[in-house]
Amino acid sequence: MYLPLTFDYKYPFFRKVEKPVAEKSFLLSAKGKFSYTIAGKGEPIILLYGLFGSAENYSSVVSRLKDHYKLIIPDLPVHDLGMNISVSALTDHVHDLLELLQLDKVHLVGNSLGGHIALLYTLQHPEKVKSLTLVGSSGLFENGMGDTYPKRGDYDYIRQRAETTFFHPHIASKTMVDEIFETVNNRIKALHILYLAKSTIKFNLKDDLSNIKCNCCIIWGKQDRVTPPHVAKEFNKLIPQSSLHWIDQCGHVPMLETPESFNNILWNFLSSIK
Repeated sequence: MYLPLTFDYKYPFFRKVEKPVAEKSFLLSAKGKFSYTIAGKGEPIILLYGLFGSAENYSSVVSRLKDHYKLIIPDLPVHDLGMNISVSALTDHVHDLLELLQLDKVHLVGNSLGGHIALLYTLQHPEKVKSLTLVGSSGLFENGMGDTYPKRGDYDYIRQRAETTFFHPHIASKTMVDEIFETVNNRIKALHILYLAKSTIKFNLKDDLSNIKCNCCIIWGKQDRVTPPHVAKEFNKLIPQSSLHWIDQCGHVPMLETPESFNNILWNFLSSIK
């Protein structure tokens, strides 16, 4: 069962126009419930966001690429899988969605946790991946927010941790901080985040990265404090067909902080893939 639904209130690319830039769609199947954002036409690009992220993180990418590619942003069911939540379970969820959508030879773009999912998917289903783009990806090392909550009731502490995600702290808006604060102070949601964070440590991919054969673009903020620059260099060293691109004055989420630079690098890379 396929239920398309268009929103116009949450993300910048959901606007009240005759033809919306992006649509929110739902699938119900024997494998479960799936929701995702979809826009454009052409070769499919799967955009995967990080632990505290959302489809909104990729709004500039959608606007830039929608006339050339089909862009799909799966909603990651971080709080819907109970204590079975793990990076592996999320990878399976993405795989099931792409199977239902009958997508093959996709371009994967993953930020932070989304990069980890993209890596696992590529290793498990190499025949289905045309290219891979990693952005501040976990999978080797991450100094994240999800592994411990020593001061989870302290709003200023949560705000400061959120601000360290970016080179420009003001990008951590009050709305963003409020959402993180609400999540980590909800006992059940906090447990989901903790289980997921622990699974990213368990699934260290250092010994597997040499098996990735597709072209890989690594885009990294020079001032990333969550996955520091040495992590990008290690990915570049271990993934055979990879290229490393730095963005200065940029932290962990380049598509939010430096969208023009990020989109230029991504566009040039995708344009080179035949």
